[in-house]
Order: sequence, then structure tokens, then C-alpha cells
Amino acid sequence: MRGDRVVHVGTAEDCRAALDGRVDEVLDLDGRWVLPGFVDAHCHPVMYGQNLAWADVRPETVDTIDGLVAALRRHAEGLRPDTAVRGFGYEHRRLAEGRHPTCRDLDRVATDREVYVMNASGHGGVVNTFTLRKYGITAGTPDPAGGRIGRDASGEPTGELWDGACDLLTGPDGVKITNHGPNFHLDDPEDVMRGHLLRAQETFLAAGVTTIGDAQASRRELGTYLRARDNGDLRMRTSVYLTSALLDTALDLGLTRRLGDDLLRIQGVKLYADGTLGGWTAYFPEGYAADCCHHGQLYHSPEEYADLVLRAHRAGLQTATHAQSPYAIGMVLDAVERALAETPAADPRHRIEHCGLPTDEEIGRMRELGCTPCSSRSTTCAPVTARSPRSASSGTGTTPAACCSAPAPRSRSAPTRRSRRRGPSRPSPPPRAASPSSAPGSARPRCGSPSPTGCAPTRSAGPARCTARTRSARCSPAASPTS
Repeated sequence: MRGDRVVHVGTAEDCRAALDGRVDEVLDLDGRWVLPGFVDAHCHPVMYGQNLAWADVRPETVDTIDGLVAALRRHAEGLRPDTAVRGFGYEHRRLAEGRHPTCRDLDRVATDREVYVMNASGHGGVVNTFTLRKYGITAGTPDPAGGRIGRDASGEPTGELWDGACDLLTGPDGVKITNHGPNFHLDDPEDVMRGHLLRAQETFLAAGVTTIGDAQASRRELGTYLRARDNGDLRMRTSVYLTSALLDTALDLGLTRRLGDDLLRIQGVKLYADGTLGGWTAYFPEGYAADCCHHGQLYHSPEEYADLVLRAHRAGLQTATHAQSPYAIGMVLDAVERALAETPAADPRHRIEHCGLPTDEEIGRMRELGCTPCSSRSTTCAPVTARSPRSASSGTGTTPAACCSAPAPRSRSAPTRRSRRRGPSRPSPPPRAASPSSAPGSARPRCGSPSPTGCAPTRSAGPARCTARTRSARCSPAASPTS
């Protein structure tokens, strides 16, 4: 080594030669290995540090809504009376009640300050009545672009806020994501944000992670990193993927390279094609196995999404797109293929984040296009049960023909999974997007209703299975995109 750089790897004799014989110190590791620092290519350090400061309501710690309320109450005891009470990590399917908590449940924690509990997916959560009133969220509040407000059968808010609807929690001057993904960018004072980053950084460094990719950065994250770098606090090499909501700003300012040194750089843009498998918002045009009238959501029409990828690609920015379903993954590959055809590049390394359920053909296309799947165990190992988020075409539950006969929102048919020993399916060209469907455990559509959209809201702890008897051609994804 010279300074903080490894200059050669080899035998002791080779290393001495590489250092021209100028060896200041020899460290004998007694047969142990020296490993380079690990790279975590997809993480959310500031969010992680923030969550560490919140109440822990993961399934490992609470298994009932009463337990969740008790954990939040205990956490509130250590806070100032005017400080918001926040918790992270509940998983409604692993609560004994099998449902999301409601604003009334969280009113048992506090009625005089904000209470917010974030779902394990990070794509939304539940607030108490005080929070709904503070931000003016009522039965008359429309769903924001790219988001959804949970409502009961009478249309009153239940406290659930998903994806772009979390924009409502950041106030008039806060970070806004709209239909560019989930908004988990709740702000805190600068000194508190510094604490969140340093808390997360120590955890990463203790595990040997020395380089990270922040897979969704807003002005909140970028400002926190810049202050930490300038103060000498930043010790991890940090590659930032700006939320695609900031793409225009980044291109206008020329933020496409390093920011002064190799500790901090704008690496690319984070985009979203569809939602989550765990939250049942990943997009399946043929419906879910346990509820063929529930389709999930796309964040952009394929045309709008392809334009975002093309503009980032032209600027030399790597794209990292969250995509879970075969349909969404195909949408990413179509966009990358178009971008490379219009602006060839030697090694752009566009990424597909999580990449939950690719078809065999799509895996081949990734190789051909040089796309990198950036996967993780928590998103690829969804449980295969009657309630698991698998499409009907995956061989579980009813088939599309036995449920909704409406066409998919894209002009090309959605790819289906096939055995590796069989020939791959060939997708045709892309189409329009669907608007968000309701998440499990909230007001959800039921086939055969006379309502204008073809689906009447019903409340249930889990999805109701559609049958041929209740089939309705009008129970289908809406044609308009979430924009």
C-alpha cells in the first residue's frame, strides 16, 4: 500500500518489488486474509439511520396491532412532547389481525401530535387522526399523482398513505416525488440529519462496507452528504442515484459527475417501473393469483418511462429502475434497447433494481443489453401462498380467462414464465400504463359491480378470490397512467 491505496496484490516478493524496495512497515496477519472493502450497490443510508432512531415495529418485535401501539407508546416516552412519534417495519400480513393498522389504532398512541408508522416496504404507511387533520387529508382529498390515500367503505381516510400520497406529509416546502416513486424523505433539522447519516455509516463500516450506492436521493440526502463531506464526516465512498423527479434539475445544472473528489459523486438516476411484491403493487396485467381484479401499478406509461431513460442515458447517467413483475422488467429492457439504439454507448451498465420475476427471455435480453440485475434476497423470495403476490399466469390460482377478460394496458402481451427447457416467449411492443390499484387490506375492487369503473370498493382483511361466475369485462386496469 501507498497511503490509502492498494497498489499491488501478489506474493511478498512481488509486493516489495512493486514498492521499489521501499517498505516502511510489514504487517503479519498470521495466515488471515485481507479483503477489499465491500460495496453495497443498493441501500438508503439516510433513511436507514432515520429508521434506527424510530420505534422498531418489525415482525421480529411486534406481532399484533396492540403490540405495535405499545411499542410506539414506549418510544414516545423518550421524546419531547411536541416531537412526532414514528416507527418503522410493520408487515401487515405478519400481524395477528392480518391487516394494516388504522388512524384510530394510532390515536391510542397520541392525539396531540403526529404519529406515523412506515410499512416494511418503505412505500408508505399509516398516520393518526391528528396527522390527517394537520395536513388537511379528508374524504374530499383526491389521490395525489402516483399515490393513494387509503379509504374505508364510506370514503373516509383510514390513515394509510402510499407512494406519492406521502408527499402530503412533507409540507408545502418538503421533498415531492409525485409519480416518481415512494416518498420516504421526511425532513429533520440539519444536526439530526447528520446524526442519521453517521449512525448508518458506523453500521456499514463495522460490516466492512466502504462504498455504497444511495438508491434514491433527493435534496435531503444530497445536502446531508455534502455537509458530511465538507465537515470530514463522510468516510464511505458514496455514489448517488437521484430520484427521477430531479432529472430535469440535474441536467440543467450539469450534475452528472463527481462532486470534487471520489468520496461523493452523482452516479445516476433512480426510476420506478412498478410497485412492490410485498405491498401487492407490483404490476400484473392479468391480475394476482388470489385476486384477479387486483393488478398493482405502473408509475409511468411505457412511453413516458422510456423518455426518462433516454434523457438520462444521453447525459451519461446510469439508470437504476425498480421493477418486479415480468411486465415491468420488459418495460425497462424495451427502454434500454431504444436508448442504446438511438445513442450507442460502450458500457452504460443500466440496472434493474430487485428484478423480482424475470422470464427466461428477459434474462437473456439483460445479458444482450448489458443490463445488471441488482437483486436482494428479501425481494426475490416472496412466500408462495394463497396470498402471495404471484400472477395468475405463474401457475398459481385461477387463470386470467377465468377472471377478468379485459386487455392489458400495453399493446404488447405481458410475458409469461416458461421452463428453461422450452423456447422463450417473445414480447411485442409497449403500451399504456395502469393507474394504481388499492393495496391489500384496504378498500379493494370486487368484480361484477355496477359502479362506473366496474369495481365497487369493499373492505376485507385479505383479497377475495374472483371466479368465472363473478367475472366482469369491466373489472380491469384503468387505461390512464399514474402521472
